[in-house]
Amino acid sequence: MPAQLQFPFPATTFTLANRASATPTHAVTPGASTSRDSALERRARLTARLAKLAAAGYLQPLARQVGGLGGCARPIRLTGHRTRVDTATGQVIDHLDARHLPAGELLVRCGNRRATRCPACSTVYRYDTYQLIAAGLRGGKTVPADVAAHPRVFATLTAPGFGPVHNQPDTGRCQCGQLHADDDPLLGTPLDPARYDYAGAVLWNAHAPALWARFTTHLRREIAKAAGLTQRALRHHATLSYAKVAEYQKRGQVHFHAVIRLDGPTGPASTPPAWATTELLNQAVRAAAARTRVHHAGTPQDEDRSGWSVFRFGRQIDVRPIRGTDFTEGGPVTERHVAAYIAKYATKGAETTTGTLDHRLRLLAELATHDITDHARRMIHTAWHLATHPQHAHLRLRQWAHMLGFRGHFSTRTRHYSTTLTHLRAVRTAWRTSRSNAPARVSASAEPQADRMTDGRPVCDRPGHSTDLAASH
Repeated sequence: MPAQLQFPFPATTFTLANRASATPTHAVTPGASTSRDSALERRARLTARLAKLAAAGYLQPLARQVGGLGGCARPIRLTGHRTRVDTATGQVIDHLDARHLPAGELLVRCGNRRATRCPACSTVYRYDTYQLIAAGLRGGKTVPADVAAHPRVFATLTAPGFGPVHNQPDTGRCQCGQLHADDDPLLGTPLDPARYDYAGAVLWNAHAPALWARFTTHLRREIAKAAGLTQRALRHHATLSYAKVAEYQKRGQVHFHAVIRLDGPTGPASTPPAWATTELLNQAVRAAAARTRVHHAGTPQDEDRSGWSVFRFGRQIDVRPIRGTDFTEGGPVTERHVAAYIAKYATKGAETTTGTLDHRLRLLAELATHDITDHARRMIHTAWHLATHPQHAHLRLRQWAHMLGFRGHFSTRTRHYSTTLTHLRAVRTAWRTSRSNAPARVSASAEPQADRMTDGRPVCDRPGHSTDLAASH
């Protein structure tokens, strides 16, 4: 085997060549004919290289190594060697040199959560997120099953308005006089871009993580107040657990979806007190969201009497109890629905709904080479220029301009909510290792189907359904 064996051709080019060769040949223009000929030439060169690898006996090991990536679109290439030595005896347990691998490098899955960057790795990430959220709702994965009886709600906290935008109101037409379809590119864009508060929209996204942190503080205060306890005494009676995810609206603003649960003093394994009810948690969430404020030095038009601009959540606060039953007409949201809804947005970012970028910008001039919406372009420009103000330096708006100013974690959870992604990945790795040593081949049905119910129907936010979580937003 040679010292280093490079890929005969990039996988993406191979896919493009196959697609080009499958194009019908009738009514072909001269330009299309040239493109088809070049695709056939690339395919011929690829076939010749694969034939050489097969003749030398290198094709099967290379295919086996690439197949272990699980379809990763951007694998990480590692070079070097690894040696494991028994410290007691000095004996070499095993030695791995990347040069001796079929590809000449050690290929590792990228593990990117964004569906636009790597569909295969993002799918695994979505499955893991589903299991993590579901474990905190119905038990399992090191979480006791009694947690399903604890008070829990599904809360949605939205952003305020910064100007009228094209939307789909429940009653009547949009303010522009049109009935917008679901795929209309005008949805979420300002009716009058010249009067839209782009600076306020970007700064609100930048302060959204601080708003969430302040909200959790006020939520504990409201729970203690409703129970007639002090904040210090609350920890001896109940524990607040939550898991939240950040979702981008079409207008480019972040809002939060959260599963909020009340446990006993030691976490999910302990029984919550008698006063801990779903109704108490519902009222506490609404009161805490209304009280949450974050102050920051702002522009003159945004200043209040104290010279600080104030950021708060929008008026649309949605809080719903979570039940353990299946979908029923007119019923509340269920465990499966909430877990699938949050897992779906774990792999999406601003580039999915707003039409912006999925990577950072080094220079603002790079925007000219990208096909993005005008609304996203103006928000990126606003973030880039706001970064020049000294009072906004700590927000790092240029580093997060592609995220329209939002610089927080897209998903967070408390320590006692459920298991961890690290634990889920370790269990999956151990399972795959044990199955690889078994002679039986694992069927495709053994893979986790996090987005499907037991009857085969997809678990997602179906528009118009009584449990559509996004219907009110």
